[in-house]
Amino acid sequence: MRIVGIGLALLTGILSAGFAGGVGLKDLTSAGKGGDSVSGREIYVNTCIRCHGIDGTGVQSVRLVPAPADLTSPAVQNRLDGTLFKRIHEGKPNTAMGAWKHALSDAEIWDVLAYVRTLGTGSDAQP
Repeated sequence: MRIVGIGLALLTGILSAGFAGGVGLKDLTSAGKGGDSVSGREIYVNTCIRCHGIDGTGVQSVRLVPAPADLTSPAVQNRLDGTLFKRIHEGKPNTAMGAWKHALSDAEIWDVLAYVRTLGTGSDAQP
């Protein structure tokens, strides 16, 4: 029994270490279902549009290396909600994509993500 308890504690520690920084497993799997794309659009226009552009394909006049992600691309749209949430929350190292966890609440990040989903190819929503 003691070995099982130690193994369980070790597994719990490993899993929780993978989601350090305030983003828990629960946040990455379920919270994204309720994002509001209308609120997300407002946040996007005020924060994300500078680099990602009005249509999500990137601003051509902004010369960032590497270039901002094309939010309409299958490479972005095919990612899991939790993966995209974490990218917005934590940022992407060695790029201009900074962490938004200090400027946006988790709910606001889910809203932005809901809006980003409307930018996908074939979406009927207007940017």
